[in-house]
Amino acid sequence: MKVFAAVKRVVDYNVKVRVKSDQSGVDIGNVKMSMNPFDEIAVEAATRLKEAGQASEVVAVTCGTAQSVETLRTALAIGADRALHIQTDAELQPLAVAKLIKAAVEREQPQLVILGKQAIDDDAGQTGQMLAALLDWPQATFANRIEINGETATVTREVDGGLEVLELQLPAIVTTDLRLNEPRYVTLPNIMKAKKKPLDTLSPAELGVDPSPRLKTLKVVEPAARKAGTRVPDVATLIEKLRNEAKVI
Repeated sequence: MKVFAAVKRVVDYNVKVRVKSDQSGVDIGNVKMSMNPFDEIAVEAATRLKEAGQASEVVAVTCGTAQSVETLRTALAIGADRALHIQTDAELQPLAVAKLIKAAVEREQPQLVILGKQAIDDDAGQTGQMLAALLDWPQATFANRIEINGETATVTREVDGGLEVLELQLPAIVTTDLRLNEPRYVTLPNIMKAKKKPLDTLSPAELGVDPSPRLKTLKVVEPAARKAGTRVPDVATLIEKLRNEAKVI
Protein backbone atom coordinates (compact mmCIF):
# COMPACT_ATOMS: atom_id res chain seq x y z
CA MET A 1 0.00 0.00 0.00
CA LYS A 2 1.36 3.39 -1.01
CA VAL A 3 0.55 6.29 1.35
CA PHE A 4 0.57 9.97 0.44
CA ALA A 5 1.31 12.44 3.26
CA ALA A 6 0.51 16.03 2.32
CA VAL A 7 2.44 18.77 4.14
CA LYS A 8 2.50 22.58 4.15
CA ARG A 9 5.13 25.17 5.03
CA VAL A 10 3.73 27.70 7.50
CA VAL A 11 4.92 30.29 10.01
CA ASP A 12 6.20 28.41 13.07
CA TYR A 13 3.56 28.14 15.78
CA ASN A 14 5.89 29.76 18.33
CA VAL A 15 6.21 32.96 16.27
CA LYS A 16 4.02 35.99 17.00
CA VAL A 17 2.47 36.82 13.66
CA ARG A 18 2.75 40.41 12.42
CA VAL A 19 0.45 42.09 9.91
CA LYS A 20 2.02 44.06 7.07
CA SER A 21 1.83 47.85 7.33
CA ASP A 22 -0.45 48.04 4.27
CA GLN A 23 -2.75 45.35 5.77
CA SER A 24 -2.36 43.23 2.63
CA GLY A 25 -1.37 40.11 4.54
CA VAL A 26 0.98 38.60 7.10
CA ASP A 27 4.64 39.60 7.20
CA ILE A 28 6.80 36.47 6.76
CA GLY A 29 10.08 38.27 6.12
CA ASN A 30 12.88 36.89 8.36
CA VAL A 31 10.31 34.73 10.17
CA LYS A 32 10.94 31.13 11.16
CA MET A 33 8.94 28.72 9.01
CA SER A 34 8.21 25.08 9.75
CA MET A 35 5.90 22.20 8.87
CA ASN A 36 2.25 22.66 9.77
CA PRO A 37 1.85 20.77 13.10
CA PHE A 38 -1.19 18.77 11.94
CA ASP A 39 0.71 17.71 8.80
CA GLU A 40 3.62 16.58 10.97
CA ILE A 41 1.13 14.28 12.72
CA ALA A 42 0.04 13.01 9.29
CA VAL A 43 3.63 12.15 8.28
CA GLU A 44 4.15 10.39 11.62
CA ALA A 45 0.93 8.38 11.10
CA ALA A 46 2.03 7.34 7.59
CA THR A 47 5.48 6.38 8.87
CA ARG A 48 4.00 4.24 11.65
CA LEU A 49 1.84 2.41 9.11
CA LYS A 50 4.98 1.55 7.17
CA GLU A 51 6.83 0.48 10.31
CA ALA A 52 3.89 -1.80 11.16
CA GLY A 53 4.18 -3.44 7.74
CA GLN A 54 0.85 -2.04 6.54
CA ALA A 55 2.34 0.39 4.01
CA SER A 56 5.02 -0.29 1.44
CA GLU A 57 5.94 3.32 0.64
CA VAL A 58 5.34 6.78 2.11
CA VAL A 59 5.44 9.73 -0.28
CA ALA A 60 5.48 13.27 1.13
CA VAL A 61 3.92 15.90 -1.13
CA THR A 62 3.72 19.66 -0.87
CA CYS A 63 2.67 22.60 -3.03
CA GLY A 64 4.44 25.94 -2.85
CA THR A 65 7.57 27.95 -3.43
CA ALA A 66 11.13 26.66 -3.74
CA GLN A 67 11.58 27.11 0.03
CA SER A 68 8.96 24.37 0.60
CA VAL A 69 11.70 21.84 -0.10
CA GLU A 70 12.86 22.39 3.49
CA THR A 71 9.49 21.11 4.71
CA LEU A 72 9.74 18.05 2.50
CA ARG A 73 13.21 17.30 3.86
CA THR A 74 11.73 17.34 7.36
CA ALA A 75 9.07 14.85 6.24
CA LEU A 76 11.80 12.64 4.76
CA ALA A 77 13.72 12.85 8.04
CA ILE A 78 10.62 11.74 9.96
CA GLY A 79 10.32 8.66 7.79
CA ALA A 80 8.91 9.34 4.31
CA ASP A 81 10.65 7.36 1.54
CA ARG A 82 10.55 10.05 -1.13
CA ALA A 83 9.03 13.43 -1.78
CA LEU A 84 7.10 15.27 -4.48
CA HIS A 85 7.29 19.07 -4.75
CA ILE A 86 4.68 20.85 -6.85
CA GLN A 87 6.49 24.15 -7.24
CA THR A 88 4.62 27.40 -7.78
CA ASP A 89 4.88 30.99 -6.59
CA ALA A 90 1.12 31.54 -6.92
CA GLU A 91 -1.01 32.26 -3.86
CA LEU A 92 -2.41 28.83 -3.10
CA GLN A 93 -5.93 28.50 -1.71
CA PRO A 94 -7.54 25.23 -0.53
CA LEU A 95 -9.30 24.40 -3.80
CA ALA A 96 -6.12 24.91 -5.84
CA VAL A 97 -4.14 22.72 -3.41
CA ALA A 98 -6.82 20.02 -3.60
CA LYS A 99 -6.69 20.08 -7.42
CA LEU A 100 -2.89 19.85 -7.44
CA ILE A 101 -2.85 16.95 -4.97
CA LYS A 102 -5.62 15.24 -6.95
CA ALA A 103 -3.48 15.40 -10.08
CA ALA A 104 -0.52 14.01 -8.13
CA VAL A 105 -2.69 11.21 -6.72
CA GLU A 106 -3.85 10.24 -10.22
CA ARG A 107 -0.22 10.17 -11.29
CA GLU A 108 1.10 8.13 -8.33
CA GLN A 109 -1.98 6.00 -7.48
CA PRO A 110 -1.66 5.82 -3.66
CA GLN A 111 -4.24 3.83 -1.68
CA LEU A 112 -4.36 6.29 1.24
CA VAL A 113 -3.87 10.04 1.50
CA ILE A 114 -3.23 11.46 4.98
CA LEU A 115 -3.11 15.19 5.67
CA GLY A 116 -3.61 17.54 8.59
CA LYS A 117 -7.17 18.58 9.39
CA GLN A 118 -6.19 22.24 8.89
CA ALA A 119 -3.23 24.55 8.44
CA ILE A 120 -2.43 26.98 11.24
CA ASP A 121 -1.94 29.92 8.87
CA ASP A 122 -5.40 30.17 7.27
CA ASP A 123 -7.29 27.70 9.54
CA ALA A 124 -9.47 26.85 6.53
CA GLY A 125 -9.78 23.13 7.21
CA GLN A 126 -11.04 22.52 3.65
CA THR A 127 -8.32 20.82 1.61
CA GLY A 128 -8.96 17.25 2.74
CA GLN A 129 -12.70 17.46 2.16
CA MET A 130 -12.26 19.11 -1.25
CA LEU A 131 -9.72 16.47 -2.27
CA ALA A 132 -12.13 13.67 -1.30
CA ALA A 133 -14.89 15.32 -3.34
CA LEU A 134 -12.67 15.79 -6.41
CA LEU A 135 -11.45 12.17 -6.29
CA ASP A 136 -14.86 10.82 -5.22
CA TRP A 137 -13.12 8.88 -2.44
CA PRO A 138 -14.47 8.11 1.04
CA GLN A 139 -13.10 10.36 3.78
CA ALA A 140 -12.68 10.46 7.55
CA THR A 141 -11.83 13.79 9.15
CA PHE A 142 -10.38 14.64 12.59
CA ALA A 143 -8.94 11.14 13.05
CA ASN A 144 -7.43 10.19 16.40
CA ARG A 145 -6.89 6.52 15.50
CA ILE A 146 -6.24 4.74 12.20
CA GLU A 147 -6.25 0.98 11.63
CA ILE A 148 -5.73 -0.73 8.27
CA ASN A 149 -7.44 -4.09 7.70
CA GLY A 150 -6.73 -5.36 4.20
CA GLU A 151 -8.76 -3.26 1.78
CA THR A 152 -10.47 -1.21 4.50
CA ALA A 153 -9.44 1.42 7.01
CA THR A 154 -11.10 1.82 10.39
CA VAL A 155 -10.87 5.41 11.64
CA THR A 156 -11.91 6.69 15.06
CA ARG A 157 -12.70 10.38 14.84
CA GLU A 158 -13.59 13.09 17.31
CA VAL A 159 -17.07 14.59 17.14
CA ASP A 160 -18.93 17.00 19.42
CA GLY A 161 -20.57 14.19 21.37
CA GLY A 162 -17.48 12.01 21.78
CA LEU A 163 -15.99 9.50 19.34
CA GLU A 164 -17.28 8.06 16.06
CA VAL A 165 -15.87 4.95 14.35
CA LEU A 166 -15.94 4.77 10.55
CA GLU A 167 -14.95 1.97 8.19
CA LEU A 168 -13.69 3.19 4.82
CA GLN A 169 -13.08 1.25 1.64
CA LEU A 170 -9.60 2.04 0.29
CA PRO A 171 -8.51 4.20 -1.45
CA ALA A 172 -9.53 6.90 1.02
CA ILE A 173 -8.72 10.31 2.49
CA VAL A 174 -7.96 10.79 6.20
CA THR A 175 -7.30 14.10 7.98
CA THR A 176 -5.49 14.00 11.30
CA ASP A 177 -6.39 15.53 14.64
CA LEU A 178 -4.08 16.57 17.45
CA ARG A 179 -4.51 13.40 19.52
CA LEU A 180 -3.68 10.88 16.79
CA ASN A 181 -0.02 10.69 17.80
CA GLU A 182 3.01 12.62 18.99
CA PRO A 183 5.51 13.13 16.13
CA ARG A 184 8.98 11.79 16.79
CA TYR A 185 12.00 13.99 17.37
CA VAL A 186 13.97 14.35 14.14
CA THR A 187 17.55 13.25 14.82
CA LEU A 188 20.66 14.52 13.04
CA PRO A 189 21.44 11.13 11.40
CA ASN A 190 17.93 11.04 9.91
CA ILE A 191 18.31 14.62 8.67
CA MET A 192 21.51 13.59 6.88
CA LYS A 193 19.83 10.49 5.42
CA ALA A 194 16.93 12.65 4.18
CA LYS A 195 19.32 14.60 1.94
CA LYS A 196 19.94 11.43 -0.07
CA LYS A 197 16.30 10.45 -0.51
CA PRO A 198 14.68 11.20 -3.89
CA LEU A 199 12.76 14.45 -4.27
CA ASP A 200 10.94 15.13 -7.55
CA THR A 201 9.72 18.55 -8.67
CA LEU A 202 6.70 19.18 -10.87
CA SER A 203 4.92 22.33 -12.01
CA PRO A 204 1.15 22.91 -12.02
CA ALA A 205 1.33 23.10 -15.82
CA GLU A 206 2.77 19.56 -15.98
CA LEU A 207 -0.20 18.39 -13.91
CA GLY A 208 -2.68 20.35 -16.03
CA VAL A 209 -3.87 22.51 -13.12
CA ASP A 210 -4.35 26.28 -12.96
CA PRO A 211 -3.62 27.31 -9.33
CA SER A 212 -4.75 30.93 -9.74
CA PRO A 213 -6.58 32.19 -6.61
CA ARG A 214 -10.37 32.47 -6.80
CA LEU A 215 -10.72 34.63 -3.70
CA LYS A 216 -9.19 38.04 -3.01
CA THR A 217 -8.04 39.15 0.43
CA LEU A 218 -9.28 42.70 1.00
CA LYS A 219 -7.63 43.42 4.33
CA VAL A 220 -5.84 41.72 7.21
CA VAL A 221 -5.94 43.32 10.66
CA GLU A 222 -4.71 42.30 14.08
CA PRO A 223 -7.34 41.44 16.69
CA ALA A 224 -8.39 44.29 18.96
CA ALA A 225 -6.49 44.55 22.23
CA ARG A 226 -8.39 43.14 25.19
CA LYS A 227 -8.93 45.23 28.30
CA ALA A 228 -7.28 44.08 31.49
CA GLY A 229 -9.49 42.18 33.92
CA THR A 230 -10.62 43.72 37.20
CA ARG A 231 -11.60 42.35 40.61
CA VAL A 232 -14.97 43.07 42.14
CA PRO A 233 -15.71 43.01 45.89
CA ASP A 234 -19.00 41.12 45.72
CA VAL A 235 -21.64 39.51 43.49
CA ALA A 236 -23.83 42.62 43.49
CA THR A 237 -21.02 44.69 41.95
CA LEU A 238 -20.38 41.98 39.37
CA ILE A 239 -24.03 41.96 38.32
CA GLU A 240 -24.07 45.75 38.13
CA LYS A 241 -21.00 45.79 35.85
CA LEU A 242 -22.39 43.03 33.63
CA ARG A 243 -25.65 44.95 33.28
CA ASN A 244 -24.39 48.53 32.87
CA GLU A 245 -20.85 48.23 31.49
CA ALA A 246 -20.70 44.98 29.57
CA LYS A 247 -24.45 45.08 28.80
CA VAL A 248 -24.69 41.31 28.58
CA ILE A 249 -27.58 40.87 31.02
